[in-house]
Amino acid sequence: MNILMLIQLLLAHILTDFVFQSKQCVENKRYNTLKSHCFWFHIILSGVLTYILLMQWTNWLVPVIIALTHFLIDYWKIRKEQQMASSKKGISHSKYTFYFFLDQLFHLLVVIVVWLSITNGFGNMIGLIEELFTNVKYLSIFTALIIIIWPTGIIIGKMTEPFRKEITYDDSLTKAGTYIGITERILVLLFVLYNQYAVIGFLIAGKSILRVGRDNDRDTRKKTEYVLTGTLLSYSIAIVMGVIVNYVLATY
Repeated sequence: MNILMLIQLLLAHILTDFVFQSKQCVENKRYNTLKSHCFWFHIILSGVLTYILLMQWTNWLVPVIIALTHFLIDYWKIRKEQQMASSKKGISHSKYTFYFFLDQLFHLLVVIVVWLSITNGFGNMIGLIEELFTNVKYLSIFTALIIIIWPTGIIIGKMTEPFRKEITYDDSLTKAGTYIGITERILVLLFVLYNQYAVIGFLIAGKSILRVGRDNDRDTRKKTEYVLTGTLLSYSIAIVMGVIVNYVLATY
């Protein structure tokens, strides 16, 4: 499959949705919809950038498909946001975030489908998916990622529950610790897979310094110990998973 075309299509989308679209234009699109000049400029730009980056000067179909699907997806998202704004509850941050990611997912799926169509890669993609779930190396990495993202978080939560009952969270962000833990474990796993153990030490040191710098002037010993306990458990599980995966990769 031609990976270059996939990169070109992704770059066109990123430039359209993030680089050449200001916050003011986003707001203008939301309030004026089809009457918004920003909306139509955005749609046309998606097709034009696709056409320029692909450099297939006789192929107009792909840019037209990208622009048309971009129109449908963006219009659907704007209408959803308008419906929420007109409701009694208004637009909640969680709902807005949900529709943002759903919008980007739809765009990404369109890009992938278009790429597979112009490269005749549907057959290869099916084989790649089959290999992902039948190849020991790929499956072990995928399984390790699933384990450190979900089960590990639950296990650490259960193990640290007695400590959590002794502290208060009056100044803590909701679910921030969960996202930090997931990100840390993914990074640690990747560093172990690439045998970059020294970087893990920098992560631990950096987090320890952050806690000391933040809590030095207050009586927060319990919070610091709780965070460090969760961190060490998190890192330990991720390191063990990485060592196991490395063993599998070296064996098979």
